[in-house]
Amino acid sequence: MHRWKRNLALPVTIAAIALGFLISLQAQTQKNVSAVEQISAERMTQMKSVMSNSQAQNIKLQGDHRVLLEQLDAMRKQVGTDPQLLAQLKQLQILEGTQAVEGAGIQISIDDRSKKVFFPIRTDDIATMINTLKFAGAEAISINGQRIIGQTAVVLSGNSAIFVNGVPINRAEGIPYELSAIGNQDTLFDYFSKLEAPNLKLDNKTVSIARKTVRIPSYKGAYTFKNAVPLVVPKL
Repeated sequence: MHRWKRNLALPVTIAAIALGFLISLQAQTQKNVSAVEQISAERMTQMKSVMSNSQAQNIKLQGDHRVLLEQLDAMRKQVGTDPQLLAQLKQLQILEGTQAVEGAGIQISIDDRSKKVFFPIRTDDIATMINTLKFAGAEAISINGQRIIGQTAVVLSGNSAIFVNGVPINRAEGIPYELSAIGNQDTLFDYFSKLEAPNLKLDNKTVSIARKTVRIPSYKGAYTFKNAVPLVVPKL
């Protein structure tokens, strides 16, 4: 009898220990599950808070965007009707050459096709004449229909083709070079007739200068800036 009890005690003890371990493991697992659920609940609350804040921020940004669009539209309408702003815009367009202009000035015709001419008109001759007119205060200049602006380049292509603003200006048969300049007629006439015309005539080129109202076309190219950017001056 005692032997039977002793033989049964060991399995019972092992079973009790195993059962205790399982109960402890189950309790720990339940505790971990509860912790995970709590963390998930906290994260869900945080996510809901973030989402709520994002929605509120989005609504505010939409409102700000609508206000800015209304302000921009109002400014555009103001520019379109404000005489002072329109006048300033026209002045800037004239200055950059994108506005065709008309006014008192001089018109110069130069013919270098005579057999007595030693040297035909060259690119440096054209550049010098343009600089002389600028020095005389010309407000707008063109040569053979090409408006002269700050970026204008006068280059030679091949043996005889002269390009201004990337466009060939070589005259058709029977048509000489023609420069037009708007400004003080007397000053323009005086400068060109004394500084440029004598050298041209010395080479047997035919030169005629007339005071008249001239029309100068707008610059047809596009302004491109790859390196220059607006200078931002820090506020003091």
